[in-house]
Amino acid sequence: QVRIVESGGGLVQSGGSLRLSCTVSGINFKIYQMGWYRQTPGTQRELVAAITSGGSTNYTNSVKDRFTISRDNAWNTLFLQMDSLKLEDTAVYYCKPVSSPYWGRGTQVTVSS
Repeated sequence: QVRIVESGGGLVQSGGSLRLSCTVSGINFKIYQMGWYRQTPGTQRELVAAITSGGSTNYTNSVKDRFTISRDNAWNTLFLQMDSLKLEDTAVYYCKPVSSPYWGRGTQVTVSS
């Protein structure tokens, strides 16, 4: 059974930082490309950052130079360091093995002015 649990969200002021974590069980974590997605009400989930099994990273333009994705294969854990947060980063954030159908429940990030 695949289990994905995101954590680390919360309320932060504009310009602040948060670090999201995601633990994954039930799959061979280290072989999967992993992604962080986000969703706001009424919109589709957007892939904001991805990391391959080998550690190569990719970011959507709106978060480049502010967000950093990383992984710890020994602990089956994915991270997203979010700095210089903006109001428009407010969303529910999800992690997912990119090529799989599995989703967690997400973690809410709210950026206030």
